[in-house]
Amino acid sequence: MEQKFTRVHVVNDIGEARRKITQLEQRGYVKEEIFVLAHDRKRTEYISKHTHGNMVGITEEGVFNAVANLFRSTGEGLRAKLRAMGVSAGYAEQLEREMDMGKIVILAWSATIYDDKDNHDPDITCFPPSSTYVPLT
Repeated sequence: MEQKFTRVHVVNDIGEARRKITQLEQRGYVKEEIFVLAHDRKRTEYISKHTHGNMVGITEEGVFNAVANLFRSTGEGLRAKLRAMGVSAGYAEQLEREMDMGKIVILAWSATIYDDKDNHDPDITCFPPSSTYVPLT
């Protein structure tokens, strides 16, 4: 089994999400380490229920972030959740734009919480489907 790093995948629909989650489980990630995120909460709940992926919650994003997200716009809240899981600020913005277009983000998480807004996971691996990907710096 390969070493587990945080892996971020962008998929187009729930069928792709199911297949990607199965692949991640075959790579050694357990259900508790796999998260799904869509632009709105109801869609995220639906995807979570039908793929057995988890929703990002207080444990993953930290109490401060969870409370702050109550007062943030949808986009700001999504970016904050991604940042708490190690995604860089620039890539979190790009992923939020992908979710704006109906895409689904799947995170296979290394379980490290990043609560410093300028900190991110240097070992994160991202797999977006489109040519709009900008490499992490």
